[in-house]
Amino acid sequence: MSSREVAEIPTGPVPVPPAVQALACDDVVTPVWRNELGGLTFRLESPGGLTRYVKWVARGTPVLDLAAEAERLAWAARRVTVPRVLASGEDADGTWLVTASVPGRTAVDRRWSAEPATAAAAIGHGLRVLHERLPVGDCPYEWSVARRLRRVDQRIAAGEGPSSWFPEHRHLTVADARARLAEPPPVERLVVCHGDACAPNTLLHDDGTFAAHVDLGSLGLADRWADLAVAAWSLDWNFGPGYDHLVYSAYGVEPDVERLAYYRLLWDLA
Repeated sequence: MSSREVAEIPTGPVPVPPAVQALACDDVVTPVWRNELGGLTFRLESPGGLTRYVKWVARGTPVLDLAAEAERLAWAARRVTVPRVLASGEDADGTWLVTASVPGRTAVDRRWSAEPATAAAAIGHGLRVLHERLPVGDCPYEWSVARRLRRVDQRIAAGEGPSSWFPEHRHLTVADARARLAEPPPVERLVVCHGDACAPNTLLHDDGTFAAHVDLGSLGLADRWADLAVAAWSLDWNFGPGYDHLVYSAYGVEPDVERLAYYRLLWDLA
């Protein structure tokens, strides 16, 4: 891995922000996820059995825009299974988004870590469902290469370089990497992309079939390979090598080596 923070299920104590504690009232609060930028997700379980989830982001955290995610979830919910937005807000410390529970377990749950081939197939099928059902012509959001390259340039200007990249790209200089990104391949098929199709953001039913998508804060129009590249790559991080072909097979495509390489480099630097 790189020197960046790693998204993970918290294993130690996690301070509960006051806003989350206030939202919980008498609910049991359990931290369930910490993303690579420091955002936290908590599960709230009421005495009556109601389960909600709260995403909380410290004020000033780059990239993570929970208001934008709330909009995208509401838009996507008309055609695909995603968490229903219950509330959102902000205070001096940060912002939060409260969503209803949806059936299923994340693909990186222990249940599916023991059956990575099943998880990989569900991820590929789930992406196909998303890309087929969400209408390109009605989508008001974009996740274009041009937009993402602006983020790349911000990070480069801030001094980030190979030491913060994944091992696959550390042999490149900043100039070489940026030059490669300046020449994107033509869009093969424009779809509404998830925008963060890493394995943890797909949920599976207990029978191993695709259930739902979560974390749609970057959802928008892009080449479908922008999603496929990261979804398949993330299996290496979560399960080890050897499962990416199952994503392509379940989606129904043959791997496009050029587009996979481009969109993985873009993901890494952006």
